[in-house]
Amino acid sequence: MPSYPYVLLSAAVSLDGYLDDTTPERLLLSSPSDFDRVDEVRASVDAILIGAGTIRADNPRLLVNSAERRAARVAAGKPEYPLKVTVSASGELDAAANFWHTGGDKIVYTTEKGAERLRREPVAADVVALGPELDWRALLAHLREMRGVERLMVEGGGTIHTQLMTQGLADELQLVLAPLFVGDPEAPRLFGPGGYQGGRLRLLESRRIEDVVLMRYAPTAPGTGALTSAADRHWLALACELAERCPPSETAFSVGAVVVAADGTELARGYSREGGDPHVHAEEAALAKIAAGDPRLASATVYSSLEPCTHRSSRPVPCARLILRAGAGRVVTAWREPDTFVAGADGSGMLAAQGVDVLVLPEYEERAKAPNAHLLP
Repeated sequence: MPSYPYVLLSAAVSLDGYLDDTTPERLLLSSPSDFDRVDEVRASVDAILIGAGTIRADNPRLLVNSAERRAARVAAGKPEYPLKVTVSASGELDAAANFWHTGGDKIVYTTEKGAERLRREPVAADVVALGPELDWRALLAHLREMRGVERLMVEGGGTIHTQLMTQGLADELQLVLAPLFVGDPEAPRLFGPGGYQGGRLRLLESRRIEDVVLMRYAPTAPGTGALTSAADRHWLALACELAERCPPSETAFSVGAVVVAADGTELARGYSREGGDPHVHAEEAALAKIAAGDPRLASATVYSSLEPCTHRSSRPVPCARLILRAGAGRVVTAWREPDTFVAGADGSGMLAAQGVDVLVLPEYEERAKAPNAHLLP
């Protein structure tokens, strides 16, 4: 399973949802203090991404302006400036734009056809062709695996924000609301047609900054099938957190589980030995809190810090069977069950054989193992 950076979308909009107006000059929506906050966020990330349309429209330099923040990056062993990233299917880019001639390293993600154009009309950047079409998952995987990017800030435009949200690839939206109206239907909006269909977002923070308001949101909707969403990581991290609450045992693992509906609604959570029951398993505890026949279960995802069990002596039905009985069609886990108590356990295999989509996110394995360290060699 490829790993992606933490993707942070950043935008400022008018009260009626516009990113800009249609005049030649850029509409300044943020306040001076908020521009400084954005500079602080830029200094905290490994890379900043904008679309080719934003380069053409705004000709930004995309820098960390504070000398103190740049010095702090260098002192921490990072480049003075974050990697600057743009995306262009056509490869039609102005080589004289500020983007290429300020800051540190730059990279362009494009198509095979776009790469051909950039070989003829080069810009001062590395060029990566993603194939015949742009592929956001391949782009994010390349940034993480080949360029070491762990945190990516995306500053637009609206098409890119829409694509990352609709594909479930945004971990966080930082939205600044400015106290003015644009009122021009031809002006660019933050999200285009289709928008985000993944249910309600989770509010992380709201804060007044001079005359604007910063709101930070996280998507909650699970991925679909074998495709992960950013919210999958949030829910699996919660399952691992629940595992840390388990009463310790020498004869059973500590596991946490969360059941989440397709729209991101948490249906139930549980953990091993919850409520003083020395034998209850995490998935069992969570599923028992949901009414039998709840129609949301058919499209729900079960998150478990450890692969659901296939054999147990304390109960007649193992957790993998309970999940099948409940009708959940998707399971996300952090860690395959070792042979500590049951040799050759394969809950993932049992579930997959019955048509359940099973995903393992190994980046959470160590966290899932932590409350079980005393049981492991």
